[in-house]
Amino acid sequence: MVTSSLGTQWFLARSDLDSLVQALRADDRRVIGPTLADGAIVYDEITTAGELPAGWTDEQAPGRYRVRPSGDDHVFDYTVGPTSWKRFTFPPLLPITVADREGFTFAQPVPEIPPLAFLGVRACEVAALGIQDQVFLGGPFTDEDYRTRRGGALVVAVQCTRANATCFCSSMGTGPEVHGGHDLLLTEVAEGFVVEAGSARGSAVLERLPARQATHAEMGAAVDGVDACRSQMGEPLPMVGIQERLLAQLDHPRWAEVAERCLECGNCTMSCPTCFCTATVERSDLDGTRSTSERIWDSCFDAGFARVAGGDFRSRSRDRYRQWLTHKFGTWWRQFGSSGCVGCGRCITWCPVEIDVREELAAIAPPLPPAPEPVHVRPAAAAPGAYSVARVEAVHFETADTATLSLTELDPALLAGRPGQFAMVTLPAFSAVPISISRFRPDGIDLTIRAVGPTTTALVNLNHGARIGIRGPLGTSWPIEQAYGRHAVVVAGGVGLPPLRGLVDQLLAERSRFSSVMLFYGARTPADLLFADELKALGERDDISVALTVDRAGPEWPGRVGVVTTLFDQVSCDCARMTAFVVGPERMMQATIQTLIGRGVARDRIFVSMERHMECGIGLCGHCQMGRFFICKDGPVFRLTEIGDTFNREGI
Repeated sequence: MVTSSLGTQWFLARSDLDSLVQALRADDRRVIGPTLADGAIVYDEITTAGELPAGWTDEQAPGRYRVRPSGDDHVFDYTVGPTSWKRFTFPPLLPITVADREGFTFAQPVPEIPPLAFLGVRACEVAALGIQDQVFLGGPFTDEDYRTRRGGALVVAVQCTRANATCFCSSMGTGPEVHGGHDLLLTEVAEGFVVEAGSARGSAVLERLPARQATHAEMGAAVDGVDACRSQMGEPLPMVGIQERLLAQLDHPRWAEVAERCLECGNCTMSCPTCFCTATVERSDLDGTRSTSERIWDSCFDAGFARVAGGDFRSRSRDRYRQWLTHKFGTWWRQFGSSGCVGCGRCITWCPVEIDVREELAAIAPPLPPAPEPVHVRPAAAAPGAYSVARVEAVHFETADTATLSLTELDPALLAGRPGQFAMVTLPAFSAVPISISRFRPDGIDLTIRAVGPTTTALVNLNHGARIGIRGPLGTSWPIEQAYGRHAVVVAGGVGLPPLRGLVDQLLAERSRFSSVMLFYGARTPADLLFADELKALGERDDISVALTVDRAGPEWPGRVGVVTTLFDQVSCDCARMTAFVVGPERMMQATIQTLIGRGVARDRIFVSMERHMECGIGLCGHCQMGRFFICKDGPVFRLTEIGDTFNREGI
């Protein structure tokens, strides 16, 4: 007999399994365990170990479930069946209020709830009980009936040593090994069970069993069995970031495709061990004097689930399927801090039209390709006063005073830069000026320059073949990865578009990573719009939304007139899931930021590029200092929360 059980593994022979059942029943507990009924292994009350499905196994696939003889005497050689332990902790029908019209009273019935013992709880199901604990006990509302039932249930868990084709607990991090939440833990091996206590009351039961200390071989066989089960499930699904990826695809065409197959039968929600949606029905006597309110299981697939006085706001099958899947894998995280799925696979097995949630997730919310590692390179001609020489391949005037210089014959360091960085550019006899790199090409870069002083005027008037001095790339780049899985909006004012031009290129090159891409651009007049041909071409694409506005224009301008912030009136997406990149005059950026925040964009998802006078480009000369920052090396790209109120303070 066991005399000390906690922290030790014991062995119980298969022939002695009934001693466990009787030890559980000796505490006046009803033992609920797996048993064979109507061609399925279901959970029901048992009184002896002989009622357990020894010698039986199951075969599962999408839309298919069969039981067959296993050819041996193993007791737990199956996975999960159509019923779950939810039936006993959260019953499908429960009286919750008894009302009496004569005394005008409302009473809550208190049912007699016998203590239970759950025998054969799989790892995924232990996790499901924990999820429902969070729903009914861990939030603002405590379900007293659930608390009583759950608190009185002793859990005897069983680790899986085989998997079915529908199992994916390893993807959800819930199995096949059990990670706590149990009173006793069994792992079936050749001659019996390796047993371990997980609580004091489990230890008390174990002490009554004819168990001996497990041998190293038996403990090793238990570990090997669980490992074999894991390998049968193959590589885990890519679940990292699934909630963001899924919620970014609310308009995916796959919702309509799966709705063509879905029968809305509700099998997935009824068999699910975590779903908790309910409805209330009223039953009364013939004269309506006494009535009872009953809570019953409901399903978000039911046609009337979302019905209101004005109609059904989730009237289509595609809407109901989307609600279920996005809640289970997405918004459940926001409510309860975890996924609502444990990977048991019941929703796959019991779907009559073979809808596989794993396939749907892969089609609707595929994993993002790995983000490229940022390349950190030492700038060409890193020291102040040192310059590399580049050749002007072409000069294209964007407006009367702004031109784009396409440079070639560059130092490789300049080609390795990233959008948002800048270069110090000079000509003999002229002071160096900072110029944003407006585009990176395989064999060169573009600099878009507005003539506002001696150096910039000389630069825009260069001819093909001219040479310039250049040092860079310098500064910080746009953190495009902050927009992965989100809506990316690029907001530019005036000559603020060139620092964002390379970012737009990169957003489109990685378009599959983003829910949507938007470009909002405002200029003083139509004649001041930069990259006019490119903007027209972008506006004709279906993978980016482009909106333009000007401050003032004549009748020849067919577009919008007004400040750039007015363009946000046409935004229909969830701004809370938006990342914004903003460049322009500081007052324009301030107004844009206030608009973004007012629409729900998080401050830490807003990035700006700042401008200051620069001469060295490496934070030594002091000209570009802004509070504790030097724009040339700490910027020019900043997260809004990084610079705080420094951004809005005059004289800093």
